[in-house]
Amino acid sequence: MAIGTKELAPVELDTFEDQRLVEELRKAKEELFNLRFQSATGQLESHGRIRAVKRDIARLYTVIRERELGIRATPAPVEAPAKKASKAKAKKEASADAPKEEAE
Repeated sequence: MAIGTKELAPVELDTFEDQRLVEELRKAKEELFNLRFQSATGQLESHGRIRAVKRDIARLYTVIRERELGIRATPAPVEAPAKKASKAKAKKEASADAPKEEAE
């Protein structure tokens, strides 16, 4: 993997929703701003981090643009396990209510 944040690996970015990509881009830009500020004031300890964050930003822009052009697929929405449990519970309650209605 290229230099950068481990959480923003290209394989990992394929699983992110569009809104999460935009949020990660915002965070990376904010971090780059802070790193540049630290560099200007002489407080920066890790100069390589600036390069890594720049690459993360470029990687995020690339994934967003590829999705706009249809080169990279957008992930299908995944239902949370809680929703599945509530659907099963709703079906169970519906089946429990059905015999009561027939008896009346």
